Amino acid sequence: MIGQQIVDETLPAGHVLTLEWIQAEFGVSRTVARETMRILEWMGLVTSRRRVGITVQPRASWNVFDPRVIWWRLSGTGRDQQLRSLTELRVAIEPVAANSAARNATAAERNRLIGLAAAMREQGAAGRLDDFLELDIEFHTLLLEASGNEMFDALGDAVSVVLRGRIQLGLMPHHPVPVSMQLHEDVAQAVAQGDGAAAEEAMRDILAEVRTAMNTLDTS
Repeated sequence: MIGQQIVDETLPAGHVLTLEWIQAEFGVSRTVARETMRILEWMGLVTSRRRVGITVQPRASWNVFDPRVIWWRLSGTGRDQQLRSLTELRVAIEPVAANSAARNATAAERNRLIGLAAAMREQGAAGRLDDFLELDIEFHTLLLEASGNEMFDALGDAVSVVLRGRIQLGLMPHHPVPVSMQLHEDVAQAVAQGDGAAAEEAMRDILAEVRTAMNTLDTS
């Protein structure tokens, strides 16, 4: 996949591609090659100019919030750096979002968060990691949405990709940490009760566990 090769810098910034090369390399039609380049250009991975060709762009030009770019980076040589960047983003954003959700969430959202946290404990304790993951993703994306801040809500796809990636890349324990499951329940209860400070603190504690896991990865 060309996108993977670009984010891994197998195709470095400044490298010039042609539709003919793409057709021959991947065995696709010219129409497919052109559409692929259009998508990659939208992601900021390449630019296309008449008489110059299709030029690979440096990282500073990439749409780093695009879920496909995130996944390619997680799947490639830049995995650790991408995990670190996303973890730092979550640490900066999600506690504030939890605080905002305590003020702005609807009654249905508050009830759903409580239900999700309880279901996460049940599935986590049973070791059903796939089911736990889907609930965890819904919990965090709902929290961002419930914040009432459209900028936070827009980060839902990015958070979803990195949560899914932790399991798919073998970076999650087979049984979720009990303390983390309790903290998700603490966040949900605080949001339901309108206690922004408590929701923010519990979310910071959740992400402290994520950061600890990242530090373990760094030293492994």
